[in-house]
Amino acid sequence: MAEIKLQSLAHSYDKTAAEPSYAIREMTHTWEQGGAFALLGPSGCGKSTLLNIISGLLKPSDGEVLFDGRVMNDVSPQERNIAQVFQFPVVYDTMSVYDNLAFPLRNMGTKADKVDKKVREIAQILELDSVLKQKAFNLSADEKQKVSMGRGLVRDDVSAILFDEPLTVIDPHLKWKLRRKLKQIHEQFKITMVYVTHDQLEASTFADKIAVMYDGQVVQFGTPRELFERPNHTFVGYFIGSPGMNLLPVSFKDEHLLFQGHSLPISKHELDALAGSNSKNVKIGIRPEFIHVWEHAQENAMQAEVLHLEDLGSYKILSLRVGTTDLKARLLEDQKVPEHQAYISFPEQWQMLYVDEYLVAKENSDA
Repeated sequence: MAEIKLQSLAHSYDKTAAEPSYAIREMTHTWEQGGAFALLGPSGCGKSTLLNIISGLLKPSDGEVLFDGRVMNDVSPQERNIAQVFQFPVVYDTMSVYDNLAFPLRNMGTKADKVDKKVREIAQILELDSVLKQKAFNLSADEKQKVSMGRGLVRDDVSAILFDEPLTVIDPHLKWKLRRKLKQIHEQFKITMVYVTHDQLEASTFADKIAVMYDGQVVQFGTPRELFERPNHTFVGYFIGSPGMNLLPVSFKDEHLLFQGHSLPISKHELDALAGSNSKNVKIGIRPEFIHVWEHAQENAMQAEVLHLEDLGSYKILSLRVGTTDLKARLLEDQKVPEHQAYISFPEQWQMLYVDEYLVAKENSDA
């Protein structure tokens, strides 16, 4: 197991260009030893590129990759002792499941009795006992992916296991089971694991901490709860949640924060931040779960037009319009739904202020 640190890391596939385009923009980030981490973001944000840099399949154009303080830029993938599980299962079809799992250990010259013990231990955890003697080409897609995962897990010497969207080809009803297996394996062996995905549910159920990537950068690293309750960047607010955070354009005038002509509460630190900024890119974020909705007029509530209702069984999504801005509120299943018009307010503790897409803290953290 290893602590993996990315120091001033950046990557361009063509640095000779007049204006190089960076798949990974400069970042410094640490994956702590023994942790279960997810790397979450949309297609094209740089997740797989970053994973391939860590494993050594790709050399970064700038910065350093360090394992326990040792610079690994020129170290081959084999010498890094990294196990990588790819999107599509990589197995030896003509070998039995047993031989597939044993292959990495035999390659290292491990004694036969230890090979057998380790293979059977991993096969039991992954529920592959009943197919150990079968040829891999006879397996289902989820069984093949479990074999692929198992080949990384049989080794005691791995620095980390990297998963690159490993459940893409797995049937939806089996995904939850494999996610739980991975979590169980991590809890048992405490191997450093980094799991790449575009699915927030996969990330949240597997990882203790999630790194959210956007436009080649990690814009926030935190627990699932931190990402939900205090998104540090508007993209995190938008990407995390179902539906994502409402991001509403606001203006600042005469020490008042205004949304569609309505004055919104603002803390002193937020007020000072706005007073010291010339940016016109100012938004407030409010999650649909936290919007208060009433049928009748309430003090300090805004009138909103009711546009649409989606009943999703355990909750409802209400689409609303205030002035020229559309937003969504999430209601409990038994909550009465206003018709035609509603009255809404934003609780101050759940209202987030963003300037140039980044969160402005309500309190000065240095105070």
